[in-house]
Amino acid sequence: MNKSFLWSEWSESFMMALAAIKSNKLRSILTLLGIVIGVFSIIAVTTAMRVLQNNIEGELNSLGSNVFVITKFPVFHAGGPGWWMKYRNRKDLTFEQANILKDKATLASAVGVMADRGGKIVIYKDQKTNPNVDVIGVTPDIFQARNEKIGEGRALTQSDIEVGRLATVLSPDLAKTLFPHSDGLGADVKVDGIGYRVVGIIQDQGNVVGGQQYYMVIPISTFFARYGSQRSLDFYIQSKDQKDFTATQEQVEGLLRAIRKVPPGKPDDFEIVSNASLISQFNDITFYVRIGAIVVSAIALLAAGVGIMNIMLVGVTERTREIGVRKSIGATKRNILAQFLLEAVVLCEVGGVVGILLGLIGGNLAALALHMKAAFPLDWAMIGLVVCSLVGVTFGVYPAYKAASVDPIESLRYE
Repeated sequence: MNKSFLWSEWSESFMMALAAIKSNKLRSILTLLGIVIGVFSIIAVTTAMRVLQNNIEGELNSLGSNVFVITKFPVFHAGGPGWWMKYRNRKDLTFEQANILKDKATLASAVGVMADRGGKIVIYKDQKTNPNVDVIGVTPDIFQARNEKIGEGRALTQSDIEVGRLATVLSPDLAKTLFPHSDGLGADVKVDGIGYRVVGIIQDQGNVVGGQQYYMVIPISTFFARYGSQRSLDFYIQSKDQKDFTATQEQVEGLLRAIRKVPPGKPDDFEIVSNASLISQFNDITFYVRIGAIVVSAIALLAAGVGIMNIMLVGVTERTREIGVRKSIGATKRNILAQFLLEAVVLCEVGGVVGILLGLIGGNLAALALHMKAAFPLDWAMIGLVVCSLVGVTFGVYPAYKAASVDPIESLRYE
């Protein structure tokens, strides 16, 4: 049997399957609902997760692949109500510890320190922000460690730290809000009644997780004078090269344990956060979300499969005479089997395509709401189509076999 004959046979079966679906539109639509719901749930969840992961990776990569952060609290947590107590009792990360670390961490090219105070209102003449601005106290190395480039003006310097200068560098979003028609350099902005001279604007780096960001950077000595130094700081560490990243992280961890007098054998009383660790934590937390979506999808697809089998069996009974006519003009048992089996598969694939499209729209609506870039999980879309085919074959084989086994003489007598 040559390939052209097989292709012709399957093409004919495919067209007959489409015709059968079109002739029973309402029944087909109701049958498709289970497939659509099952595929939609998994595609919507995986699309949303992929959107978040892509944007988190993009934001982290903007820090540089050779940067890690030391914090008191973990970025993500999955503990119960008492998780906060475990970390709250840790000792704060202090400015003195950062200075010792900077002197002794020979593998690090930059050690930046950061403290922040949120919920501030910034005022410039008749322009006033919402109470959503972060005031961030830093050391000069923070710009290098965070890979933040200055678009206009200059960065903060060691001289600004030493004299506690009332100088600030603004985020691009904050600068656009306060100075819609100019760069704002040299202007004085007020926070909590204190004026700060704008000396620089950070270069716009595009969309980040959470959309627009409003913050102003001031010398850390000025920050301590205004808001106090009794708080835990974040240390941004940059290794000299990517190949030295692991060694730098191990050196900093050892030095910080010694500085903070952590006993041997005890766990670290601080968190080391890097691109890889954040992505790993994100995947761990969202793992159960994906599992839940898969369970819901499996139940919906199982119900849909049973529905398809039921509808196909009804269809076989209704089309008994059609089967007899086909057999009487030369259709073989295999032709009938292929026709009905392909009809079940096509029905499932149509539902799968609709579910994938709706899932992509639903998942990316979340991206739009969070000002994130859209994502298309091609791997999960392909998995969804394969699963739909398996559902069609699994639940369509018995009705197809029953149709193929119909006696042609009896079927021609059927009314």
